[in-house]
Amino acid sequence: MPTYNRADLAFERGEGARLWTSDGRRFLDFGAGIATTSLGHGHPHLVKTIAEQAAKVMHVSNLYRVPQAEELAARHVAASFADSVFFCNSGAEANEGMVKAVRKYHAENGNPERFHMICFEGAFHGRTLAMLSATGNEKYLAGFGPPVQGFEHVPWDNMNAVRAAINERTAGIMIEPIQGEGGVRPASLRFLKELRAVCDEYGLLLALDEVQTGMGRSGKLWAHQWAGIEPDVMSSAKGIGGGFPLGAILAKEKVAKHLKPGTHGTTYGGNPLACAAGLAVMDVVMAPGFLDQVDRVARHLWKGLVGLAAKHPAVVEEVRGAGLLVGIKLKPEFNNGDMQAAAVAEGLLTVAAGMNVLRLAPPLIITEAEADEAVALLDRTIARMTGASAQAAAQ
Repeated sequence: MPTYNRADLAFERGEGARLWTSDGRRFLDFGAGIATTSLGHGHPHLVKTIAEQAAKVMHVSNLYRVPQAEELAARHVAASFADSVFFCNSGAEANEGMVKAVRKYHAENGNPERFHMICFEGAFHGRTLAMLSATGNEKYLAGFGPPVQGFEHVPWDNMNAVRAAINERTAGIMIEPIQGEGGVRPASLRFLKELRAVCDEYGLLLALDEVQTGMGRSGKLWAHQWAGIEPDVMSSAKGIGGGFPLGAILAKEKVAKHLKPGTHGTTYGGNPLACAAGLAVMDVVMAPGFLDQVDRVARHLWKGLVGLAAKHPAVVEEVRGAGLLVGIKLKPEFNNGDMQAAAVAEGLLTVAAGMNVLRLAPPLIITEAEADEAVALLDRTIARMTGASAQAAAQ
């Protein structure tokens, strides 16, 4: 179906942060399948684990115990705030389940009228009907009938607006620690701390969407850890499977205990193959020194991008983000889609985001040398763009 504006690129193989097309062109991948191939391409441990598990059993359904899911859940619990985990297939599905969990919590505690979630302008939570409503973007909602009830939007990083939106129907607050699709906008650490405090004050649940920001992308396992807070429930996907479809809802016991048999489910979610992939990713990301390396390379990349912005003040408005989720916000005279295309011409893969931002979300295994290479390619990309602009103006 004509649902995508695809670039005319077909990739045949990958290794680390590199991809090769079927016609032999090589690219440095700073999109990582939209922040998903966390270990890069062809990671030996991930490839070996998936192949070995596929040769044994791939899928049995949740009618039976799945030892791989049990082990992966235990490892996530040990490394997070959560007491239990529900595995699914995608970020949108994880967010749907997260909202269901919040609503169920209040209903089981005698307050079924409390089902509204406070969300934020610029959010992106997925493409299902409910998550389109949580996202609140009119462009995505158009043509799909009335929005699903129970989602209210307030300005980003504005505590006064949050407090003003709380009423007797409010169940929780749903937020991405860094808005990815919405323009790579990080919430201030103070704001995240204040959200935790206001949830405690009013008996609300703090629901964090860490689909894009989690699994090491910020330099910590979860982005909220930089603020020193814990959510009540959290969604994850993308990087936790290293490119294999896997999503998860992590929750504290006070929330999870209400999702009894029959209240929620999935056919594919948490099957042996997906969870084997998840275990392989955990092996790598939780290895001693790995997250420190991510943080070190991220800071090196940030320094290079700040230098790039200083070199091209007529093009770059600001650099923003955290860890290896970074955005280059362009001046209004330049278009992020044009820059994305120009970067492809220079051999660099990136991802456009909202607010005229070019998003960089490379695999977590990149080196400082690859960060330097990306900055050099972006320098050439800007030269290509401005040269083309000058030529067009002359004509």
